Amino acid sequence: MRNTIMARPALAIAIALALMAGGALAQTAPEPDVIKALKACSAIKADGERLACYDKAAQSVTKAQETGDVIIIDKTSARAARRQAFGLNLPTLSILDRGADKAETETLQAVIATARMDAEGRLVMTLEDGAVWRQIDDQSLGKPPRPGATVEIRKAAMGSYMMKIGSQPAMRVRRSEAAAAR
Repeated sequence: MRNTIMARPALAIAIALALMAGGALAQTAPEPDVIKALKACSAIKADGERLACYDKAAQSVTKAQETGDVIIIDKTSARAARRQAFGLNLPTLSILDRGADKAETETLQAVIATARMDAEGRLVMTLEDGAVWRQIDDQSLGKPPRPGATVEIRKAAMGSYMMKIGSQPAMRVRRSEAAAAR
């Protein structure tokens, strides 16, 4: 009984991570067998048998993770990946949105590294994280953005986004998948 109680915190962490990854993957693919086996252990009444089941299932999850058959990602890593991909049309990454605060998936706060006008007189801004955003409307700003300026980008209609720089009017932008041309 003592081993069962001592093993529970480690098992709880492993189960939570495995279920989080399994649940996220289940949105686009069937649940992996190693996750099904791990879940099945909770139905066993006898402590010793349940612990043996969890031990075996944990070994299977570990092996699946080492071979890449199952990928486990924590919330911090998912948040970083969501932030890096914000604005790109990557529907397969929607699994990273599971458990995310709506504000994290709908808006982004960032800082401008560089800003320039393109040949059509529209702004092209590179953020400090390397993301390139291009203005797609004709909104003119009172002052051109400067490096270090903070921006807020939020999702808008038809796959576009609205970018607000300081107190200036928001402009419609789209994330560019290619690096900004110099």
